Amino acid sequence: MMYMVIRRGFTSIADQTLLTVKAMVARGAYDQTLVFYKQRLHPSTPSAFHGVIPILPSVIKAASLAPSLHFGLQHHCLILKMGFHSHLFISNSLISMYAKFSQVEAAVVVFDTMTHRDTITWSSLVNCYAQNGYGKQASEMVKEMYSAGFLPKPQLIASIISICGRSGNLRLGRQIHALVTADQRIKEELESELEEGSVFLSTALLDMYWKCGDCLMAFRVFNRIKLKNHVSWTAMVSGCCGNGNYDVALHCFRAMLVEGVRPNRVTLLALMPACANLGGVNHAKELHGYAFRHGFESDFHFSAALVRFYGECQEAVSSAKLIFERMTQKDVVTWSTIIRIYSASGNCSEAIRIFREMQLEGVAPNSVTLLPIISACTNLSLPDHGRGVHGYALKSGLSLQVVIGNSLINMYSKCGCLMDSHQIFKEMPIRDSVSWSTLITAHGLHGQGEKALQLFGEMQERGIEIDAITFLAVLSACNHSGLVKEGQELFNDAVKDNKISLTMEHYACYIDLLGRSGKLQDACEIINTMPMKPSTRIWSSFVSACKVHGRLQVAEMLAHQLFKLEPENAANYTLLSMVYAESSKWMVVEEVRAVMRERGLRKNYGFSQIEVENKS
Repeated sequence: MMYMVIRRGFTSIADQTLLTVKAMVARGAYDQTLVFYKQRLHPSTPSAFHGVIPILPSVIKAASLAPSLHFGLQHHCLILKMGFHSHLFISNSLISMYAKFSQVEAAVVVFDTMTHRDTITWSSLVNCYAQNGYGKQASEMVKEMYSAGFLPKPQLIASIISICGRSGNLRLGRQIHALVTADQRIKEELESELEEGSVFLSTALLDMYWKCGDCLMAFRVFNRIKLKNHVSWTAMVSGCCGNGNYDVALHCFRAMLVEGVRPNRVTLLALMPACANLGGVNHAKELHGYAFRHGFESDFHFSAALVRFYGECQEAVSSAKLIFERMTQKDVVTWSTIIRIYSASGNCSEAIRIFREMQLEGVAPNSVTLLPIISACTNLSLPDHGRGVHGYALKSGLSLQVVIGNSLINMYSKCGCLMDSHQIFKEMPIRDSVSWSTLITAHGLHGQGEKALQLFGEMQERGIEIDAITFLAVLSACNHSGLVKEGQELFNDAVKDNKISLTMEHYACYIDLLGRSGKLQDACEIINTMPMKPSTRIWSSFVSACKVHGRLQVAEMLAHQLFKLEPENAANYTLLSMVYAESSKWMVVEEVRAVMRERGLRKNYGFSQIEVENKS
């Protein structure tokens, strides 16, 4: 009798300890759990180890979430030493722990050495594969699990279906769908979960079919869902947008509201692409209004998405700025977005100001932030500001990135600092074809065509692939420097080799080169034999060449053809008036100018800007 009382006392203490450990793990006190175990529970003798067996799964879970792989490995060694790995629940916990630490091979070893396995064992290894990117192995393991007579839970099936969607494995996804439909045990399992499991699995199927491009099956699955929640509707909206069915996405969103299902932030974000492709700003403002009325506007992710969307619409840039200013939380992505918006809209000074404000707020710019800032300095021709950005890139290590180096080469060259461009190029640890093309363009802009040709030759010697952009850069350099013979040789070699796909820009540049040098007959032959219809830019260039070299009748005839192609282009009228002026037909010049005034056409004037003592 006394023995039974003592045993009950120990059992009560063990149960209380187990409850304490579980409670600590449940509230996320993982480190405290490990300390508590080390100080109070870890047995000092092998015989006392039996008393902590029920606690081990909770301790192993705490080790995986702390995370402390070292602690987990120590306990695995103790478990093996004491022979407790034969306990099913302990081995299952070890598999889950190794899954958390991405130790897939270790989890497989535990699985293979187990003499007995249950549904949790199989599911743990499947989840281990799935969580660590082994989609194919996870799918194969589910097949083995089913063949061994173990029934996968709906959540596990949904996980595998999601893998099929991400990998585009429609065939396997259909097989699993057929299994779910045909196996009565899975149906009963779904019914026992009171529709929740059914909706979860159906939503996974819906998402899989959308990602695999099977729209018809996606609609069938959606229509068969009895209880559609916000997750199901969101998956439908997202799937429609992902497959370009923007009208249907908008219809689904409205139907969702009619059904009384309230959209969440994810639903609104999923609908953004539909707004962008259906009327742009108007639909976005409607969505914004709905979000404002239902309290989503204060959500950081939704506000950031609105800033990005409005910024892409030229007529709604002011809305993007307003939302950005009202945001209480701003990360580096949001700052980078608004800087890009200002830079792209031509308000480069404001972009530079916000860049400084971003740094004062303690947000460290990244490479995505620097690119529009460097572009803003380029557009404003402000080398001093550019050097400041360059200095930050050097200190932060971002200058080592190829894309930043390429932007700096371009910035310095367009600000008149060709030597700095060359220095950046020399210091770059890695260069791509864009790096070479940018430096070739820089030398071309500064009239150093021979140096550009030298760089082009060096590219070829090093075996760097010459693409269409590089070829256009060296051809433009020949054009700016008047290297007609070299340009002809390059163009003829490109036509013979047929390795570079020549575009309209290549032909326009080459024809301009021939026209400037007075080779009008050659230019005319190229225009007549080129594989595409000549653009207005080509005709305009040829007309200018004819005017310069005294072929005024041809220039006059072609200028009239330009009117038919672009009747609202003021540059064509200006060109024609200049042709008439060369022929001293002043009355006709005045008539052309009168037509321009009647049509409200004005020539866009160029301007120059310089910086003196940090003032432009």
